[in-house]
Amino acid sequence: MEARMKSSGNPDAIAAIQQLNKAIQAGGVDPLLLELVHLRASQINGCSPCVFAGVESAKKHGETDQRLHNVVTWRETPFFTEGERAALALTEAATRIQDGAPGVTDEIWEAAAAHFDEKQLSAIVLEIAITNFFNRINRTLREQAGKTW
Repeated sequence: MEARMKSSGNPDAIAAIQQLNKAIQAGGVDPLLLELVHLRASQINGCSPCVFAGVESAKKHGETDQRLHNVVTWRETPFFTEGERAALALTEAATRIQDGAPGVTDEIWEAAAAHFDEKQLSAIVLEIAITNFFNRINRTLREQAGKTW
């Protein structure tokens, strides 16, 4: 398949993405939690390059194979803290925006707010948004796991 777009990059877009990443990192959220958020959103969206990159990055941050293999079934496993569960529920609700999805309910938001302060919640929401952004770009360009990441 021929490449759909050259990756020469728009300097303004790259600078904007770097600023968003700085804001996320400044939010005071455990990097492992951000990796779980990234991975779960990417799983939902079927973005193989982001799932691949998310697993690799999480492992570099010290995440275990046991937890990585169970992110997709986080509700049914004992491997995640209540805070992680709240962040994963928020991730799923914000990512699943198809017809009829309820979105982020007050209950989901309040559960997340019980574990994270305003700055941390902002960072988690930005991580969800930027992951969904990259998932959609990768799906549009038909990127493949391990090919460019």
